[in-house]
Amino acid sequence: MEIQNTFVKSLMAQQKNIAPKALERKAHMVILASLSNEKIDRWQKGLQDYAQILGVANFTALRDRMKEIKPDILLLDHDLPELAGAKGIVVLRKLSPDTKIVMLSGPTSDDEEWAFFRAGVRGCCRNDIDPAALKTLVMAVQQGELWIRRTLTYRLLDQFGETDKRNENDRSCLGLLPSLTRREYEISMQVRNGGSNKQIAQSLEITERTVKAHLTGVYRKLGVVDRLKLAIVLSGDKRQARRESHGPKVVNAA
Repeated sequence: MEIQNTFVKSLMAQQKNIAPKALERKAHMVILASLSNEKIDRWQKGLQDYAQILGVANFTALRDRMKEIKPDILLLDHDLPELAGAKGIVVLRKLSPDTKIVMLSGPTSDDEEWAFFRAGVRGCCRNDIDPAALKTLVMAVQQGELWIRRTLTYRLLDQFGETDKRNENDRSCLGLLPSLTRREYEISMQVRNGGSNKQIAQSLEITERTVKAHLTGVYRKLGVVDRLKLAIVLSGDKRQARRESHGPKVVNAA
């Protein structure tokens, strides 16, 4: 069931009555997933002028909404009932691969937070984060950046290096890039740079369905399973070496 309280009922009622022009101004859809009314209230304060917002209170309702709405951003409470940590994140990403997930929690260890990133989240922060700081985080993640604590930056860089070595030694992934068509490669590079299917479709003047079809072919040819792994593989492609750091841009959380 979704959150049954005055705040969220009011929030959802407002959504139904938003005028078309207001929808244009708030182009992003964000789901706030938490059982805590206090957390939902604090998070939405930072985003109410940035996005359309929907609140859910448990994992079952969240799965339904992810499948139906496919939001741009999901703010996910670590304490959400039935989530089951990283396993739940994997389930949610399968339902909506393009949704960027931010995990909000109490104090966590480096190993716990790293497990979230390996499962596919794009950012982690404290659940009592200041509303203005939360908006900054969400905007960064929406633009394709990773919001990660400094102590994990080296692990991320190590993973890039390990992936490059493994790909070269096994003559996989990187060696298979020439098998991609020009369009598949073009789309893959936009994925590496953080582009969503919708953004890629608009920039190339094709449909989102066509983008998805090309990505399915890319995953099959390179033997990768998701966008993050594809981005990591492409970070080692010497043909696209750049002055900036390889892979998704990293923002160190305070």
